[in-house]
Amino acid sequence: MNTLDRIESVLQMRDCWYQHDTHPSAFTAREVALLDDVPQRSFAKTVVVHWEQGFSMAVLPADKRVDLEELRLDFGFHHLRLATEFELQELFPDCELGAMPPLGNGLLYDLPVYADGLLTAQEYIAFNAGTHCDVVRMKVDDWMALVRPNVLSFAKGAAAGR
Repeated sequence: MNTLDRIESVLQMRDCWYQHDTHPSAFTAREVALLDDVPQRSFAKTVVVHWEQGFSMAVLPADKRVDLEELRLDFGFHHLRLATEFELQELFPDCELGAMPPLGNGLLYDLPVYADGLLTAQEYIAFNAGTHCDVVRMKVDDWMALVRPNVLSFAKGAAAGR
């Protein structure tokens, strides 16, 4: 079963409203939001970080960048870095590199999820569904109830872009 099928199965089983859209290949969250006609503040990009306890997902709006120092301080740890491409391939073998859905905390992946409050303040959330062409939209309240992320403030400034 591919990632999109797994996502749809979970959302249907939990009776969550969702919409699946496809678009031409895009490789940054900002590009995907534009192609899918989603406000960048509502498109979730999933950044995977490594710290003393292992890997975690940091989920934030597409138009922001993750402040690793702020996240490290929030965690209360000495070490925090971005996951490498090799590590991402190992953690998400069912996803194209960089197209991981923010569905951790045991929902699809056994990784803790930390969400920035800017994203959780939106009505809807959209995210990559395992490929650079598939997007799922759902209500933020449903996503919060399913994933149960820890909400922090770690999104800063404008995202680096092309």
